[in-house]
Amino acid sequence: MLLDNLNKILIIRLSSLGDILLTTPVIRAIKKFKPSIQIDFITKPQFGDVLTYNEHLTNKFVLEQNGNSEKLINTLRQANYDLVVDLQNNFRSFMLRRKLNVPAVKYSKPTLQKILLVKFKWNAYKNIKSIVQLYAEAIPELKLDDYGLDFYNENGKLTKQTTNEKYIGFCPGSKHFTKQWPKEHFIELGNTLLIHKYKIKLLGGAEDLQLCEEIAAKIPGALNECTDNDIFATAKNMSECEYIVSNDSGLMHLASALNLYLFAIFGSTVKEFGFYPYKCENYVFANFIEKCRPCSHIGRSKCPKGHFNCMKNIKPDRIVDKIFYMNYNG
Repeated sequence: MLLDNLNKILIIRLSSLGDILLTTPVIRAIKKFKPSIQIDFITKPQFGDVLTYNEHLTNKFVLEQNGNSEKLINTLRQANYDLVVDLQNNFRSFMLRRKLNVPAVKYSKPTLQKILLVKFKWNAYKNIKSIVQLYAEAIPELKLDDYGLDFYNENGKLTKQTTNEKYIGFCPGSKHFTKQWPKEHFIELGNTLLIHKYKIKLLGGAEDLQLCEEIAAKIPGALNECTDNDIFATAKNMSECEYIVSNDSGLMHLASALNLYLFAIFGSTVKEFGFYPYKCENYVFANFIEKCRPCSHIGRSKCPKGHFNCMKNIKPDRIVDKIFYMNYNG
């Protein structure tokens, strides 16, 4: 078996926040399979903090935008890895593997199925697998456990914190426009929840600051907790929330890692792509009647049809009804 004879491996996943969090069950499964194995990880600098305190990793490396200095490559060569596990599987990770000249495995991307579904609306997915499952299949003998994603801070694994307030966290940002629920819907939802004694936290990074300010200004008492991309502060604020309402984004996966109840809103992307919330309590809102979905597997800068019905027609009262149903049914 592949892992039996290995003592030291390097995992490559360069981006992004959500994708890196989705590697954590695989990291945990490798360590469970062989506790003595050394697992190192390499990613981009802006995502390095996500794994800083992960107890299953020995070393974390960052690959700079220019491909990094030869110094890092030499450091990795001198580590004498038995295996490289490429969970990025793109040109850049290929070049990194080539420079290291170490036996490697990589995760298999369902590229053809994505193209057929996006371009021709032909669903060739025989089985819907999460990205975590696809990552794990790179190592055939690996068995995933029944737990979700991991996020660690300096005190260990972070999960939901008990507070005296009834906070609901909003994560309105996303890298792509077609994955963003309209801010007017977040505002309407927030004001409705205020009537029922909830307090609203706006969560995001530096790129989400203006959007969160605009939403917070329209919801009395809302707290804008955006940070300068401080993942630990964001996670701490998020962990104090009873529920999270999020677009399909990295913060959605952070909420999964904290094992919070998650209301996830999907617009231009679909479950087949493997990025639904992983092994946490959740409810996904999507406009399943829109035949133009998916229009992309990663998101677009604008709606190609011009109407953006996949998001606009997901009304705030649907989420309100679900929150109250959850409260009533415990």
